[in-house]
Amino acid sequence: MRMLEALKRQAPASTAELALTLRMTPEAARQQINRLAEQALVQAHAQKPAGAGRPRQLWTLTAAGQRYFPDAHAQLTVQLIGSIEKLFGQQGMDSLIGEREAQLRARYQHSCTAPGLVQRLEQLARARTEEGYMAHVEAHGQDWLLIEDHCPICAAASACRGFCRSEQALFQEVLAGLATLERGEYLLEAGQRCVYLVRPLQGAGA
Repeated sequence: MRMLEALKRQAPASTAELALTLRMTPEAARQQINRLAEQALVQAHAQKPAGAGRPRQLWTLTAAGQRYFPDAHAQLTVQLIGSIEKLFGQQGMDSLIGEREAQLRARYQHSCTAPGLVQRLEQLARARTEEGYMAHVEAHGQDWLLIEDHCPICAAASACRGFCRSEQALFQEVLAGLATLERGEYLLEAGQRCVYLVRPLQGAGA
């Protein structure tokens, strides 16, 4: 399970990188990853080197491996979304998404109050982690990345991507006056996680 959790956070990752993260010997990590591959929980991808040399083998979770990080009551959620759309149409769905957005907005307005961009991003990541998104912030050159390694509402988001659009717009509200935000990697479009590129506005405080 520790290996699966490491891949959830790091994928795609090599066996050597996983060994370093888990403080294991390369041989022990290789044995663990091979056992997971035999159970079809992970899969290997070949990455061509920039220059000469052999391709590098990187590991990611399969759909079966992703199921070790399940949505709570995912099936019921999808059924309820379908029922709301059937009974109340798009207006009903928009109202549902709007109500959730309002609740999150109130939460973030209370918890994300730092004057500087980095501190506010870290506050947002902490709030998202508390909600189950396994979020963290990383530097990316002159910019920043807001990374969410897990999506606890993945089933709902798959049924209605309005939830994702709402969250992205809300993140931009949180960072208003400090940075612009755009989605990069997307879990629902074959990504391993959801990643947002955060570009500081000129003159905004760090």
